Amino acid sequence: MAETVTLQLNHVSKSFAKVEKEGLTNALGNIDLTMHDGEFISLVGTSGCGKSTILRLSAGLIPPTMGTLMVNGEEITGPDPSRGMVFQKPTLFPWLTVEKNISFSLRMQNKFKGNEEEVERMLKVIGLEEFRDDYPGQLSGGMAQRVALVRTLINHPKILLLDEPLGALDAFTRMNMQDEILDIWKKRKQLVVMVTHDVDEAIYMGTRVIAMEANPGQIKADLPLELPYPRDRSSAEFVGYRNQILGLFNYGSGEEGE
Repeated sequence: MAETVTLQLNHVSKSFAKVEKEGLTNALGNIDLTMHDGEFISLVGTSGCGKSTILRLSAGLIPPTMGTLMVNGEEITGPDPSRGMVFQKPTLFPWLTVEKNISFSLRMQNKFKGNEEEVERMLKVIGLEEFRDDYPGQLSGGMAQRVALVRTLINHPKILLLDEPLGALDAFTRMNMQDEILDIWKKRKQLVVMVTHDVDEAIYMGTRVIAMEANPGQIKADLPLELPYPRDRSSAEFVGYRNQILGLFNYGSGEEGE
């Protein structure tokens, strides 16, 4: 039986020194949040509310100013392969082919031998078998982001952290990638935490939407989504959630939330 995973933020605050003047920017203020495997958490809110800071803290890339972050009761003190992060811009090695980018971490851990079939399977998952010998500069933005995603997934992270991974894609590629990420999550049922500025994307993908507000970053609402997959963006229930979330930020029902 697979180990259950719980990610907890306990009274977490994070401040950063201002670059051009004295003082501190309070990115997060006293956050308490518990997330479990099998959940797909969508973090939404205005710019500067600390969404990406939560991901970087959870990945162990930066330490909290106050409070603790824990996975299954053990404090996060730095990065770990069990917590994989995908950034908005695909961070691929331009001198490596698609296949070698995907298998890079396995090779670094001397785990590539015996896992060749897993690399092949990942290439099939993202539909890039024919591009295995291409380099990142030869790929479209959507193709490169798919490679970045499975390069993280191949390590089988227990927690997948997505920082606006689809933000730079065109609308049609973005919707296709939403479905690909959901398909992978449904098969693995690990904990996924995704930052997005797109309210519809948050509802379409998430099992919970965490709405945040700024100065300092705090949780404004924690909204479970009682919608079956696949989701219909035009359904009354979907539109109802959209209006509820936009209403938290004083947007009208016909406006887009950022």
